[in-house]
Amino acid sequence: MINKSRVGAALLCGLLAGTALTACGGSGGGKSDGPVTLNYWLWDDNQQASYQQCADAFHTANPNITVKMTQTAWAQYWQNLTTQLAAGDAPDVWTDQASYYPQFVASQQILDIQPYVEKDKVDLSQYQNGLAEVWTKDGKRYGLPKDWDTEAVVYNADMLSKAGIKPADLANLTWNPTDGGTFEQTIAKLTVDDKGRNGLDPGFDKNHVKVYGYQPEWNDGSQGQNGWGELAAANGFAYLDGSAKGTRFQYDDPKLVQTIAWYKAVTDKGYAPRFDKQSTLGIDGIMNAGKSALTIAGSWTINTYLGDGAKQKFALAPLPVGPVGSRKSAINGLSDAIWAGTKHKDEAWKWVKFLGSSQCQDIVAANAVVFPAIKTATDKALAAHKAKGRDVQVYVDYTKTPGGTFPLPVTDHGTEVSQIVQDSLQSVVLGQSDPASALKKANQQVNALFR
Repeated sequence: MINKSRVGAALLCGLLAGTALTACGGSGGGKSDGPVTLNYWLWDDNQQASYQQCADAFHTANPNITVKMTQTAWAQYWQNLTTQLAAGDAPDVWTDQASYYPQFVASQQILDIQPYVEKDKVDLSQYQNGLAEVWTKDGKRYGLPKDWDTEAVVYNADMLSKAGIKPADLANLTWNPTDGGTFEQTIAKLTVDDKGRNGLDPGFDKNHVKVYGYQPEWNDGSQGQNGWGELAAANGFAYLDGSAKGTRFQYDDPKLVQTIAWYKAVTDKGYAPRFDKQSTLGIDGIMNAGKSALTIAGSWTINTYLGDGAKQKFALAPLPVGPVGSRKSAINGLSDAIWAGTKHKDEAWKWVKFLGSSQCQDIVAANAVVFPAIKTATDKALAAHKAKGRDVQVYVDYTKTPGGTFPLPVTDHGTEVSQIVQDSLQSVVLGQSDPASALKKANQQVNALFR
């Protein structure tokens, strides 16, 4: 799964918006009598081996269908897909992401699989609550859930120990936008300047920081899935005026304004790096280099931080409890899309149904990479991680707690919304605008897209 902070979204829809799409919605054919090769695309190299195992098992059960898999890194993935869609030569099936698929629907590039689901009586109740509904629009269905992710605090265990903070302290963190609660106190204590003074020391020099207590994600679009979205939700914020598919955005909500103001204050205090001074390394690179002690990251990064390739000793803690009295984590997931122009619709459906089945998702679970969407497979993935010595229970706990998760918005104009809000928030952390003014303007621009 991506860094599902999904910065490439703006690029994809920007390209799609300016592309003639009539070639992308061809009717294609149905069932083929002879051998068929399905082209299947995905972006995550960590998951490629698991899905190759699924493809091999699928071919064994369906000898006349071969799945040819192509893996490309996130940004290039969407560029290539855009190009192939415009040329009318897209892959038969591709891994899809919720913020993209409404654009594919609007462009008639993606197949409605609801008739297949009904015909084959696919049990949608087997998936984690709320995941199946993400892929429906206007009574049609455009995917079956394949996995899910939530968020947690990732911290450098050695830095925590050196600062005299116990892991148990992180299990009970609180946060509020006024003084930051114990979350901010912990961040301050983990921040160290070049003289070895932490952020609570009166002599702390915020202009010469050696290790930042918190590494925020600012390239996080309109959802803030890797940090500000969770804290805002724990402060009572909701993206839309209804469900995740509501009709009006609320980015001018004082609850979000307060949250972003807190992020700006933490940066101004020197506990987090200034946006214009951030390293060119990705967040995982910064964390592995020992430049920051703590971040918020999704469950798709488990192998990054807890796998053999990690250069530091990392551990996980739950998100802090906010003013609403509970923790809140976004829950998100992927599906697989069938190109509307494929000549092999029936075979493509068979593959997509297999990807959404317990047979495939149990294979994925056993490899301990992501959490599959099927509830029983989730439990198997948790056990597989435990067998590797990884304690990842915090990611699962939200799904077992009433109100512990919230859906991310799924609407048209997803990438335009993402760019508007991201630009607005970056203007705040750069000191170019105050949170209230920036978010009010952004909200007006976002809602104008839907008039």
